[in-house]
Amino acid sequence: MPFDTETGLHVPAPDTELAARAARLAELGLGEADSDLDALAAELAEAAGTPYAMVNLITDQQFFAGLHTPQGVPNTLGPYDAMSGPEVGRVMARDHGYCPEVISRRIPLVLPDVYAAPRFAGNPVVDELGIRVYLGAPLIDEETGIALGTVCAVGTEPRPLATARGSLGLIKSFRDQAMDRIYEAARSRP
Repeated sequence: MPFDTETGLHVPAPDTELAARAARLAELGLGEADSDLDALAAELAEAAGTPYAMVNLITDQQFFAGLHTPQGVPNTLGPYDAMSGPEVGRVMARDHGYCPEVISRRIPLVLPDVYAAPRFAGNPVVDELGIRVYLGAPLIDEETGIALGTVCAVGTEPRPLATARGSLGLIKSFRDQAMDRIYEAARSRP
């Protein structure tokens, strides 16, 4: 992720798929909170042993169509507010977190301890939410090849590097489950 020396923030690489992604998300009927994806996020959080998990659809912002937090699923669609503490809403800026990087890379990213990777240690979610662990995988649409978003789990306690291989297998499994649920929901829409 490039670093903006004026603001002191990491910024995502230019998104060349933004318009195509937004169109494909609309075709699939995605863009609103989804209770089935919330349930998947809760399953991922439990399996990963993390307090947060998301199914993140990325356009000009990050939208958590599936979300699990320690406080439960928020009723609001409002953005995350750093002043209110570590509660996560359904919307987050693109310069926060690691999912925009996963979209750019188009491959999973597992960070057992974000402090061990200086490139990722300066992300705003480290200071604002205390994030120390990230597991994420891109949701690649098999029809178009577009990276629609990510499935991810994040935690506040660092893990040993030896956990990375198991975490990679876990996040890939949940990536596949998320895509299956997305396609099944799209097929069942009138």
